Amino acid sequence: MRQQLGSGWYVIEEGLSGRTTVHNDPIEGDLKNGRTYLRPCLMSHAPLDLVILMLGTNDLKARFGQPASEVAMGIGCLIYDIKELAPGPDGRVPEIMVVAPPPMLEDIGEWSGIFDGAQSKSLELAHAFEVISDSLEVHFFDAAKVISSDPADGFHMSKQAHEDLGKAIALEIEAIGWGV
Repeated sequence: MRQQLGSGWYVIEEGLSGRTTVHNDPIEGDLKNGRTYLRPCLMSHAPLDLVILMLGTNDLKARFGQPASEVAMGIGCLIYDIKELAPGPDGRVPEIMVVAPPPMLEDIGEWSGIFDGAQSKSLELAHAFEVISDSLEVHFFDAAKVISSDPADGFHMSKQAHEDLGKAIALEIEAIGWGV
């Protein structure tokens, strides 16, 4: 995405394996809660022109028991937090884009117990994320339109998928007309 957008953009990546939208993980720990991490992260990087949220797969773990609609509500909480904090230039709300992760594949191998029932829920995430994005007036992008999960484990993205998604999101940003 950084290469596609060019030198006028500074892209900050804040990915963490296992991060949830709003849940403290009883096994992986409280530090995986995206909501408690978001505010200090935004404050340390402000001002921000655009915040992209791409979470949700880990919320589908069996231990959380969440349907796609509730995962989307977690994304909604993050959107509200961004709007309340207003870490954009001059204390404004930055542009916000929600990216729905690609659905999980049927074969997730050794992860099947942890993600029991998650595959069918993951097919519903994009629609649920689009609904919450529309209702909160933020931008939405469905990653499944350009990539799919890696067959190596059935839910992560391959290096090539990361590259393809980065290019596609950059094109979306350019099409929306955000500029530096």
